[in-house]
Amino acid sequence: RVEHPAGGYKKLFETVEELSSPVTAHVTGWIPTWLRGSLLRCGPGLFEVGAEPFYHLFDGQALLHKFDFKEGHVTYHRRFVRTDAYVRAMTEKRIVITEFGTYAYPDPCKNIFSRFFSYFKGVEVTDNALVNVYPVGEDYYACTETNFITKINPDTLETIKQVDLCKYVSVNGATAHPHIENDGTVYNIGNCFGKNFSLAYNIIRIPPLQADKEDPMNKSEVVVQFPCSDRFKPSYVHSFGLTSSYIVFVETPVKINLLKFLSSWSLWGANYMDCFESNETMGVWLHVAEKKKGRLLNIKYRTSAFNLFHHINTYEDNGFLIVDLCTWKGFEFVYNYLYLANLRANWDEVKRQAEKAPQPEARRYVLPLNIDKADTGKNLVTLPYTTATATLRSDETIWLEPEVIFSGPRHAFEFPQINYKKYAGKPYTYTYGLGLNHFVPDRLCKLNVKTKETWVWQEPDSYPSEPIFVSHPDALEEDDGVVLSIVISPGAGPKPAYLLILNAKDMSEVARAEVEVNIPVTFHGLFKRA
Repeated sequence: RVEHPAGGYKKLFETVEELSSPVTAHVTGWIPTWLRGSLLRCGPGLFEVGAEPFYHLFDGQALLHKFDFKEGHVTYHRRFVRTDAYVRAMTEKRIVITEFGTYAYPDPCKNIFSRFFSYFKGVEVTDNALVNVYPVGEDYYACTETNFITKINPDTLETIKQVDLCKYVSVNGATAHPHIENDGTVYNIGNCFGKNFSLAYNIIRIPPLQADKEDPMNKSEVVVQFPCSDRFKPSYVHSFGLTSSYIVFVETPVKINLLKFLSSWSLWGANYMDCFESNETMGVWLHVAEKKKGRLLNIKYRTSAFNLFHHINTYEDNGFLIVDLCTWKGFEFVYNYLYLANLRANWDEVKRQAEKAPQPEARRYVLPLNIDKADTGKNLVTLPYTTATATLRSDETIWLEPEVIFSGPRHAFEFPQINYKKYAGKPYTYTYGLGLNHFVPDRLCKLNVKTKETWVWQEPDSYPSEPIFVSHPDALEEDDGVVLSIVISPGAGPKPAYLLILNAKDMSEVARAEVEVNIPVTFHGLFKRA
């Protein structure tokens, strides 16, 4: 177990300035000649406005990062996304829009009457696009989890325009983890108001770019609606599973209290975090729909409580769906532990907090698709290679027990990535993850989901980001390629950060490209081939 008494991880949560133009990175090792394109990543870059601090990991203002690879040379660029939240904060020199865990106080310059009337405007929803970036047709969008996404230029990192998803489809928001099929079709999920006043979850589909070159957003549609376990309290949804034939939605006990969400926040100084609560009795419900027909399967899958942020992969095998997940055990919301004060604490305190938090575990669930009532009381899973079970109960629910694919005390395998282009929704062997040690990212890990073998890259006082797999253009095997990660090493002299390139086969270092600026935490991103 690696310790971090020097607290170098605090640098992940420090404000930085954007760059006016790209800077050249200093390369050691050899960049593969076939690696041409850009690594684009999002995260917070401004952690306070003047004297007003942001309080939560998901509050800092969105900073877009790019590492460019060309003929063995590497450059680094970054710009703040010009969201409404950012532009208004810069203009008024204060926090104007309420963020995930930070309430924006009313304008101190306004008098009591105009403040009173602004109570009835309702909540101004944030557009702070700090979580991910993804393609739609030929366009690229930075996003968070609200109804606002932000179109950006992937070459210059300039902000083009804000887009409101509500104008296109019936959703109140959408996740930062859409699935993108090889033809460019985009699938996503979001909460919505369903039939007869009750809540539901809509799967939306954005078609690929057509010959007419019309913006595919104009052709988005809802393909299926999942019901909600509680008509007034939707679950928090961060990602979902997709195969060529099925959509898998995991409904967790972390709930959004809509009455709190819709009531005037400004009357009681609330933010998004204040609207979450846990349902301590429901456990987890899993739902499956047929993708092409948009038809819900009437099978009630149930299991014990966990938080879920990231699906690893999902595939079909002989009448079963294999659903691989990064879970956190229990119903208490993991985001309660991601306040910046927690994450910036000294190492002993960081460890003390993480001891109390839900424990991470990578798990495989197996969902039988063909149910025979005659099998009541039996385990329906007949696949030879898994210990996961699915027991049909007399109330016609199916109780699932997982196969554990990775577990270590307070050591998470998180931010999972796979060889997505070739293996998303299909049987696969490898996943690459960011290792969190009491919530501190301190290693990169490759996992064989079949044998549970692991390979680890780790260096003292070094803090990597989500690993992104880039396949070799002539790959013959699933793990032919490299893994890219942004690492900060604040202790080590003049070069505080670098882009790390690992051989995906054995997680050994191929090259690194060092820069002379600090790089704060990034969450998700993609590699855009040149």
